[in-house]
Formats: sequence, structure tokens, C-alpha cells
Amino acid sequence: MTDPSVNYQGLTPEEVYQTLATRQSGLYNEEVAKRQTQFGKNLLESKKQESKWLRFLKNFTSLMAILLWIGGLVAILSGTVELGIAIWLVNVINGVFSFIQENRAQKATEALKNMLPSYARVVRDGIEQKILAEDLVPGDILLIEEGDKISADARIILSTDLQVNQSPLTGESNPVRKNARLVTDSDVTALEADNLVFAGTTVANGSARVVVTEIAMQTEFGKIANLTQTVADEKSPLQKEVDRLTKQISVIALSVGIFFLMASVFFVKEPPVRAFIFSLGMIVAFIPEGLLPTITLSLAMAVQRMARQNALVKKLSSVETLGETSVICSDKTGTLTKNEMTVHNLWTTKKEYKLTG
Repeated sequence: MTDPSVNYQGLTPEEVYQTLATRQSGLYNEEVAKRQTQFGKNLLESKKQESKWLRFLKNFTSLMAILLWIGGLVAILSGTVELGIAIWLVNVINGVFSFIQENRAQKATEALKNMLPSYARVVRDGIEQKILAEDLVPGDILLIEEGDKISADARIILSTDLQVNQSPLTGESNPVRKNARLVTDSDVTALEADNLVFAGTTVANGSARVVVTEIAMQTEFGKIANLTQTVADEKSPLQKEVDRLTKQISVIALSVGIFFLMASVFFVKEPPVRAFIFSLGMIVAFIPEGLLPTITLSLAMAVQRMARQNALVKKLSSVETLGETSVICSDKTGTLTKNEMTVHNLWTTKKEYKLTG
């Protein structure tokens, strides 16, 4: 990786060339080959995904699911085979349904990787050429114009009425004016600097010649991608509550089963085998086989409602977590709203009208 301590916005174009060991005519092909070996491909590294089989099996290993597996087995041992099979089928259908919902969302999130363009225009050996964006290296002279998606972080050398949409990084939809002028204020961050452009953003207007400073995971876009991959998975409040309920039901069911087993044998004088089967039936009666599919179906319906509002949910449990949220910290309302003004009240000389949209 390049030196992260270098403040490119505070360097002149000549100093940028010197720092990155490049020139106006671009890198030589031999230099490109060396840098590709040193820096690697300009690709976002993805966290190693769990296999589909593992994600599928996880839907059958929650505490409630395990309770249903045990409940089905107990029902079969107690002689109610049909009930046991029905409980198992409920568990299987619930797991398959959950997997289908989450797998569909997983495919949608993979499409986000297409935010970086496939090709880029560069100057190498004094010749303008079109290359794969993944082959960019620090020091490359990159040419961008209106409509282009920028492939790497870069310092502007020359620009003509350049405006860039940085919403993937900042959430601000209004284009930001950019230029090649030196930024002397040390308090200005990279994202605030007018002479830097970033991977994943789009040229809204104008054109520019820029020098690539960072690629792949070292870009601002890559840092955000890395943050999303390093977030540890935690159980949602609902999952914790269901686990707690499962433990309580298990303790109560076993306690009642043992109590009736002892009572049947020592007080009613039932044969031990019949008493055991009776106690198993009592245990099965405590198992809420309809609870898990009810929860899954409710969450799935919420996911569908959010999808109609263009919101993507990767995990069903995330819906309930969002519902538990009481405070959201945000720097602007446009992040949460459509960024549109709506008239709610209309006054005329005779009457006041309330508008709903």
C-alpha cells in the first residue's frame, strides 16, 4: 500500500508526481507490472462467505428449532408418530423458508459489487488506452469525464468544470465542485478536499486528468466496505427473547414430565412403561410447535413490505432489530427521507386545505 501519512491534497501536482514516482506521460509498462505485483489488483476484498449448506443448516440449529427436533422425537417415542412427523415437518418448512428469504437478499447484496466500473481510461507510456479497472495501480494517470464512475482514489491534476457525485460516501446527493487547486488548510479532511476524487463516485459534469493515489481496500470506498465486513454478528433482541423462552419451556416441560412420571408410578401405581409414555406426552404438550413459523412468517411479511419501499434486508432477524430502534443518529434528514419537500397545508381566501401528498 502507499504511505497513508501522505497528505495529497496539500501537495502540488509536481510533488504528487514525485511522491508516486510517476510523470505526466504516465507509467511505463515495466513499472506497471512491478506495481501490480506490489499492490495487487484494484478489487474490493470480500469477506469469506459461509457456504450455502452451512447457512442452510443454521436455520435448524437455533434453540427453538432444537426443541422442536427433540419434541418430534419424544412424540414418536410416546406413540404419536403422526404428531412427531408433523412437528419435524413444521421445523423443516420453517428452515427452508428462512433460507430462501435470506439467500434472495444475499444475491441482491452481491450486486452491489458492480458499483465499481469495469474499465478505465489511462495514459501509459504517453498513450491513452482503455484498461480493466482492476489493473489500475498507484501512479497511473486516469482520465475521467461526465458519466464516468471513478475507479480509484486520485489527486486532480487538471480539471474543466468538474463536478462529482459523492453520495456513495457522504450521502449528499448534490454534486460537489472539484478543481486542481492546492488545499492548504490542514483541518480539511480528504472527503472535504476539493482536489481529490474517490473510488465509487460518479462524474456529474466536466472532465479531469487525475493521478491514482490509492486502490482497492485502501480507498475510502474500500475502508467503508471493510467496516461492513468486520461487524460481528449478534443475536437480535427477538432471538435472545426466543432463546430465553425456549429454556423456560424446556425446564417447565421436563419438570412437569418428571412430576407426572413419579406421581403415576408411586401414587396411581401405573406400570412404569405406561407412566413413562404418559409423561412424554405431557412434555410434548408444552412444546409450541407453531411459534417458530409464526415468527418467521411475520418477519418475512415485514421484509416484503420494506422491499416495496426499496429497502434491502439481508437477515430476517434484522427487521425486528430495526423495530427495537428508538434513536437514530444522522447528520442530515436526506439520509432518511426522499429529500423532497411536500406541501401539507394550502390556504385560499376562503378556506384552508390539509394535503396528504
